[in-house]
Amino acid sequence: MKAGIHPAYNEVNITCACGHSFRTRSTHKGDIRVEICSRCHPFFTGRQKLVDSEGRIDRFQRKYGRGKAPSPAAATPA
Repeated sequence: MKAGIHPAYNEVNITCACGHSFRTRSTHKGDIRVEICSRCHPFFTGRQKLVDSEGRIDRFQRKYGRGKAPSPAAATPA
């Protein structure tokens, strides 16, 4: 890297609103406060729920034939 053209890359302390804190490196000057982190975000903690509003998933599966697989008894002619 050329000297004098890159910003300083120093260690900073990241603090979340949930209280979790960790150190990383950044070009940002000073500590950083964030509202949500990987420790409290619903996607990463597994608490996120997928909401099927208005039956969109069921409608998609019916339209494209990806619904429940037919049972083997129904598939064999008698």
